Amino acid sequence: MNNSTGANVNETDCKEVKIPNEIFFAITMVSLTENLLVVVAVIKNKNLHSPMYCFICSLALFNVLSSVSKALENTMLVFTDAGRLDSRGKIETKTDDVMDTLLCMSFTGSIFSLSAIAVDRYITIFHALRYHNIMTMKRVAVILGSIWTFCAGSGVVMIIFFRATVIMTCFIALFLVSLVLILILYVHIFQLARTHVWKIASLPGNRARQKNNMKGAITLTILFGVFIICWSPFFFHLLILMVCPLNPYCECYRSLFQVHVILLMCNAVIDPVIYAFRSAELRNTLRKMFFCSGTRVCGGYF
Repeated sequence: MNNSTGANVNETDCKEVKIPNEIFFAITMVSLTENLLVVVAVIKNKNLHSPMYCFICSLALFNVLSSVSKALENTMLVFTDAGRLDSRGKIETKTDDVMDTLLCMSFTGSIFSLSAIAVDRYITIFHALRYHNIMTMKRVAVILGSIWTFCAGSGVVMIIFFRATVIMTCFIALFLVSLVLILILYVHIFQLARTHVWKIASLPGNRARQKNNMKGAITLTILFGVFIICWSPFFFHLLILMVCPLNPYCECYRSLFQVHVILLMCNAVIDPVIYAFRSAELRNTLRKMFFCSGTRVCGGYF
């Protein structure tokens, strides 16, 4: 009986999959560059000064936080491997806590930014005639201020009490509840939008605007899908860490932790590509930033 159990454990003994630090660093730099370009493009082009792009800017900035966090972590690992840092030192531990806080902020911020974008798309489609009265820039500023304040506070709390089961449970619950709410909102949008859009579009000058609104909803649906794909493995990792910490089969999944982290980082790389691919205005702005910066034509454009 004991021998057979031991054999099963050995058969499922999985070594941790290690990803070279160079790969982490390369992805981090690409993500950081892309998201900063999105932020600069939105700031420079007045045509992009709208609620949706403000929320997209917020999402990009949260991606910047995750990139900075991983860049700092990779740098510390390099110095630790070289014997220049003590991984258990007081300063190193505090720095690691700061990096983890930034990562938690990135997660919660991404969730709430996607939720804000979903609500914005809902209002543009179902309350198109009153949109500018409902979604004013002042309200957008209040929403963004609330999101960043809450994310900063929750990030600190999550890191201080991260090993507490209740905090891990709340972390996972926030992920699942947010996904369900956003999914319900999008299902409602696409169930009723077709009929509603044609009613609004029948009014003079509204057809093109409603077409753009639907395109925006589809873009954010793609963002939402990518977010689920990239973040779900990490949260499943947290779940099995709570449910089966000693199970050898669960250990095989936990051995892929660095792969899950790579997926998180890839989400920050993919998001700006989606913005640029789906938005002609943003794409043109980025093109002008690269190819005709400083010329009279571009100066008149921004």
